[in-house]
Amino acid sequence: MTAIELGILDWIQTLHTPFLDAFMSAFTKLGDAGIIWILLTLVLLLFPKTRKTGLVLMAALLVDVVLCNGILKNLVARTRPFDVNTAVSLLVAKPHDFSFPSGHTAASFASIAALYLVNRDGTRLGVPVRSTNILWKAALVVGCLLAFSRLYLYVHFPTDILGGILVGILSGYLGYQICIRLESRRMDKNGK
Repeated sequence: MTAIELGILDWIQTLHTPFLDAFMSAFTKLGDAGIIWILLTLVLLLFPKTRKTGLVLMAALLVDVVLCNGILKNLVARTRPFDVNTAVSLLVAKPHDFSFPSGHTAASFASIAALYLVNRDGTRLGVPVRSTNILWKAALVVGCLLAFSRLYLYVHFPTDILGGILVGILSGYLGYQICIRLESRRMDKNGK
């Protein structure tokens, strides 16, 4: 499998241009430590109308950091592609953690899933349905670009990205469910 994945990564290397090199190197930094998603969460938490959406996003990111960085990366302990193919010159600093799953991708898809679920069925949280319609779609575009940047920059295998997508979606779902349960308990407590 690694040979096939290296073949895919090597093909992606044929797409390099000076513009794409600069763009991907800069763009991938938005996902470093989940910074773009943390900032979005903080902005959503600031405003009463979006606070519950921010709480779902926060819960999703917390679940993601535990699953992805706390458990799976250390459990799988996968070597990064640039350590397998040492002939590749990296455009970014070498990450020092393990490769599987992609943390950038997992955080992105945790956020996308959380925003999508609030958009689809936010009334369970007291959030108007379709209130985050544009937001989750914009997050999807940013998340996909972040995921691709990790392949372009040769810091993740394709299955790291797929694993990150799955972990992220699961984290977004679990974060949403946690908030639904907390909201339900709050409503029961206030209703009695």
